[in-house]
Amino acid sequence: MSSFLHRLGAFVILVWLAVGLAACAGFVKGGDNRHNQPLSSTVVAGLKAMGSSPEAPMVVRIFKEEKTLEIWKKTNSGQFKLFKAYEICAFSGDIGPKFKEGDRQSPEGFYTITPGLMHPKSNYYLAFNTGFPNKFDRAHGRTGSDLMVHGDCSSRGCYAMTDAGIAEIYALARESFKGGNSSFQLQAFPFRMSAANMARYSQNQHIGFWKDIKEGYDLFEVTKTPPVWDVCEKQYIFNPASTGPLNALGPCPATIQNAALTAKQQADENAMSSYAAAEQKKEAEAEAVKARGEAVGSFFSGIGNMFGGGGQDPNIAPVISGKTAPKPMPPLRRS
Repeated sequence: MSSFLHRLGAFVILVWLAVGLAACAGFVKGGDNRHNQPLSSTVVAGLKAMGSSPEAPMVVRIFKEEKTLEIWKKTNSGQFKLFKAYEICAFSGDIGPKFKEGDRQSPEGFYTITPGLMHPKSNYYLAFNTGFPNKFDRAHGRTGSDLMVHGDCSSRGCYAMTDAGIAEIYALARESFKGGNSSFQLQAFPFRMSAANMARYSQNQHIGFWKDIKEGYDLFEVTKTPPVWDVCEKQYIFNPASTGPLNALGPCPATIQNAALTAKQQADENAMSSYAAAEQKKEAEAEAVKARGEAVGSFFSGIGNMFGGGGQDPNIAPVISGKTAPKPMPPLRRS
C-alpha cells in the first residue's frame, strides 16, 4: 500500500511539473461561443474613423517594460496606424528573450500568427499562440511551448491580458483573418527601442540581440508597414533583396535599402553616443564631488589634530576611578 501511495505521489508531482513547465497550455470543452463575440459598435466606428475596417490587415506590437500591447491596423492610405493600446496584465520573467522550456521568460522577437495559432477554447478565456520558437529561436537552440497571449491575467511565460482585453484583441484578429489575410505580424520588444533606452541598457547582456531586432522596429517606425523578416547567419534580416526562404545558418543576402531607415539609424547612433557621454560625465562629476568631500574631511581632521582636537591617543587608556570628585576649596581671602 505504501509503495502504491509513493508511486501515486510521484505521479502527481510529475503532472504538476508538466503543467508548470507547459507555459499556458490547456483547453476548455463544450459549446462556449466566446470566440465569436462580435466587435462592439464603438470599435467598428473607431476603425472606420481612422480609415480602416475590421477586415483590414493588422500588426500587434508588445513592449514589456511599458506593459503595453498595441494593435495597428492598415488604413486606406496603405500605411498602418495605431488603433488601440492595451495594458498587459502580467508577463513572467524580465526583459530579455526566452531561452529554454521552463525558464518562465516571455519571448521577444518577430513572429507570424496564422489562424492555426488561434485558441478559441483556452482555459485562459481566449488565447493565440505566439509561434515560439520561431526560425531565429530554433537556430539558437531555444526551446519552449504554448507561449500565448491570453486572458485571465496570469502568466507562466505568456503575455496575459484581462478577459475583456483579449476578447477584443481576439475578435480583431478573427475579423482580419475573415478579411482574407493569411497572417498578422507579432513584434515583441523589451521596451520602446529609443536611443535613450538603448543607451540605458548598453551594458546589458542582451544588447546584441536587441540591436538586431531594433532594425525591424525602426523599419516599422519609418514606413508604418510591417517589414518582411527572415533569418540568416543566425540573425534576423529585414526586407531581404532575395526571394524565397533563407537558410537560418547560411550567408545573408543584401537588403532593400531605405534612406529614411539609414537616417534614423545614424541619428540614433549619434544620440546614443551623446547619452553615453553625458552618463560618463555625470559619473565623473559624482566621483569628483566624492573625492573633494573626502579631501575636505581629511584637511579639517588634520587641523583638529594640530590644535589637540585630534581625539584621544588610542594607545592611552582613560583613567576612571569611580570615586566622587572632591568639593573645591573656598577662595583664599586676603585682608
